[in-house]
Amino acid sequence: MADGEHGGELRTAPSSERAPHIGTAILPKDGFENPGMPAHRDRITDADPAQAKRTERILVALFVFSALASIFAVVAYFVWPISREDISTVRANNMFLGIGIALAMLAIGIGTVAWSKYLMADHEMAEARHPGKGSPATRSRAVEIFAQANEESGFSRRKLLRNSLIGALVAMPLPGIVLFRDLYNGNNPDPVELLSHTMWEEGTRLVRDPTGTPIRAADVTYGSAFHVIPDGLIDLEHHMLEEKAKAVVLLMRLPADQLNEREDRAGWSYDGIVAYSKVCTHVGCPVALYEQQTHHLLCPCHQSQFDVKNHCEVIFGPAGRPLPQLPIAVDNEGYLIAQSDFTEPVGPSFWERRHDYNV
Repeated sequence: MADGEHGGELRTAPSSERAPHIGTAILPKDGFENPGMPAHRDRITDADPAQAKRTERILVALFVFSALASIFAVVAYFVWPISREDISTVRANNMFLGIGIALAMLAIGIGTVAWSKYLMADHEMAEARHPGKGSPATRSRAVEIFAQANEESGFSRRKLLRNSLIGALVAMPLPGIVLFRDLYNGNNPDPVELLSHTMWEEGTRLVRDPTGTPIRAADVTYGSAFHVIPDGLIDLEHHMLEEKAKAVVLLMRLPADQLNEREDRAGWSYDGIVAYSKVCTHVGCPVALYEQQTHHLLCPCHQSQFDVKNHCEVIFGPAGRPLPQLPIAVDNEGYLIAQSDFTEPVGPSFWERRHDYNV
């Protein structure tokens, strides 16, 4: 017999109890004694009340700073607005808005972690597992534990610290509220009306993005995909980005016998060439990935997939409806042209849901 290092008795198992594998270690049958908890080490905030008070003041300052940073983000949104005439204003708006939100979240994160690390009660404990369903006595004990946790955390006792944290948490959503509130107001056009009309119209040529080169039907080979914009878009100045965001199209060519076209859209393609909006119907990301073998379009943002063979119906992912199709034809010079604008709003589906569209 030999004593274990923790005071338990380590015995050698008899031959009948040994594992059949040669060379494997034999664990003691009776185990070891519980070594107990390690010696507790007081923190400096436990030993020095003055240091605890200084730490509390620092955390209050962090929470106040977080609230001020949230307010700064709201102010920055208006001080550095985005101008449609000057796209460079996006940089300043995003930078200062992002700085305010990031500092607000960072200060709350540091403050709450430091509160738990330096000011909440610090002691070691071990609890045995018990069945999931508790008895009335267990539930009563749970209430006591919550009350004890409240006392040990100082949430009710440290009122200034608690109130500064609550203030920071209340201020944090303000930038988001302002951003979402400004998406739509009485001075802006109706979003469905805005997304229902693009630069595409009867006779508009399909040109390559970004060169503006017209596309002949004979140049569109099987398996190819063209990023397309309406002719004349690159001549715009102030509203180019806004119009392009709505009018961008993906052009592909499939074997005509693989297209499963509905009767009401039988004339919207030309010899297997089809054109669909590039704007995902989930949240508006660019659908830019085309799988030649399966004829699927993939949105890289949230992995929505659309089947080009079946009018770009959704076959996977969170997109709410198929991609809108652009009716196309060929002019007398062999160039691809649009028959009309899209027959439904482009972009995310939530606009239509708000206005009771059938999507």
